[in-house]
Amino acid sequence: MENLEKTEHLNTLYSFYSELLTDKQQAYYTNYYHMDLTLQEIADIFDVSRNAVHTQLKSVEQILYNFEAKLKLVETSQKRSKLLDQLESTKDLKYIDELRKLDE
Repeated sequence: MENLEKTEHLNTLYSFYSELLTDKQQAYYTNYYHMDLTLQEIADIFDVSRNAVHTQLKSVEQILYNFEAKLKLVETSQKRSKLLDQLESTKDLKYIDELRKLDE
């Protein structure tokens, strides 16, 4: 995955699963991905090593990927959006049944 695509995907995952992370994990993630701070700047804020920040961010990434692998909230949301778009454009009621199946 390209860097920008990876960041966009992680931000999508974070929007769904951020509340399942610890406050510390949320703070590291937000500072790095949303506030665009460097690892060293974050390390200075939290009085830890740059490597500790890097390790924590890698851990958060893996946690987000694991949440999605198990819960599939992002995947289901994207499918739902696609089906709603198809329903809206075609007025074909078969998409309503497919939407219902997503919630089973």
